[in-house]
Amino acid sequence: MRNRFSGHVSGVCYKQAMEREFSAGGVLVRRLRGRWYVAAIRPTGRGERTWALPKGWIDAGETAAETAVREAWEETGLQARLDRKLGDVKYTYTRKDGTRVFKVVSFFLLRYRSGRIGAIPPGMELEVAAARWLPLEEAPRSLSYGGERQMAAKALVELSGSETP
Repeated sequence: MRNRFSGHVSGVCYKQAMEREFSAGGVLVRRLRGRWYVAAIRPTGRGERTWALPKGWIDAGETAAETAVREAWEETGLQARLDRKLGDVKYTYTRKDGTRVFKVVSFFLLRYRSGRIGAIPPGMELEVAAARWLPLEEAPRSLSYGGERQMAAKALVELSGSETP
């Protein structure tokens, strides 16, 4: 049946189907000399000035919070404990094959437990070129992706006045 106003066939959608992806990541913080720091990574192949938060796909049988802790360890070499959920970042992107993807990344505030930043497990250098501590108050300007800058800013607000490591 034709829609008399647009000339298009009604009931038919011409929008391309969109896949969905779910990931989780962490704003892993540590307090050193009275100042909060966040663990950041430089993803392999993204350029010397690209800094991001550790994140990755949620594995089957894993919760988003478990993924955030696992990804933090795999990408930074640091053990962390879960504090709380900070929020979700939602966006769309197009894969090289033209597939449109709607992605949701759940971010969690993680507290440093142990480890040396950059001591990543073997094989992870394929994904991570470097890891380092950034002052948390600089992260909303230093991180490369808008949603991650928002999560770092949220962590900063939630931690202000907190002395607990």
